[in-house]
Amino acid sequence: MLAVNLIGVILIGLIVWWFWLSKPRASRAQSSVVDILVDNGVYTPARIEVRAGESITLRFLRKDASPCAEKVIFAGMDISLDLPLDENTEIQLPPLSVGEYEFACQMQMYRGSLVAR
Repeated sequence: MLAVNLIGVILIGLIVWWFWLSKPRASRAQSSVVDILVDNGVYTPARIEVRAGESITLRFLRKDASPCAEKVIFAGMDISLDLPLDENTEIQLPPLSVGEYEFACQMQMYRGSLVAR
């Protein structure tokens, strides 16, 4: 009985870490267009460094047929975008101030962020 409870607590800890505490390593944008793959429950890259004060275009390619992957939402910017399956979908973002801007699917399972520096 103790072993089952211990395993349950460990699994809960791993779920909390995966969905709310883990932060992927940042990928620096090499140009003004950044390609983001939506597949297998993640955005790749999920954390993108961009230059503050410059506009950026994000090009999403959705490969995951899951309903959760149908939309990307930039809550802090009041922007949402439908992502059709197997199609590139671009969004032009305005110049960003220094800070971190999170984006996610409507269920908050796919998560990513833009870090403007």
